[in-house]
Amino acid sequence: MSKSILKDKSYAFAILIVKLSQSLVNEKKEYVLTKQLLRSGTAIGALIREAEFAQNKADFIHKMSISLKEANETLYWLDLLRDTDYVTEETHLIHCNLNSELVAMLVSSIKTTKSKI
Repeated sequence: MSKSILKDKSYAFAILIVKLSQSLVNEKKEYVLTKQLLRSGTAIGALIREAEFAQNKADFIHKMSISLKEANETLYWLDLLRDTDYVTEETHLIHCNLNSELVAMLVSSIKTTKSKI
């Protein structure tokens, strides 16, 4: 994988998740949900990086699929944080829109790779 938009966007998203997590801990004193959000939100990019050096196409698809699952889990935590009033609707919308972009790119990458097998 050369310079990858998916890799760059997932890294930028991870930075936003880290900053949101820091804010939730410092301002809201929320630790449990925040830890889950931090884990899943940063795992998306980490798995994309792992897929960069996959052993074969099946391994690549597997790692990208796990990344997709982490993105879906991240959406769950963002929804829960919004619905429990830890984050505003605006903050939720910003993060969910970025997450949705990653999901669409991951799905496309997985489908493209599967079609080449």
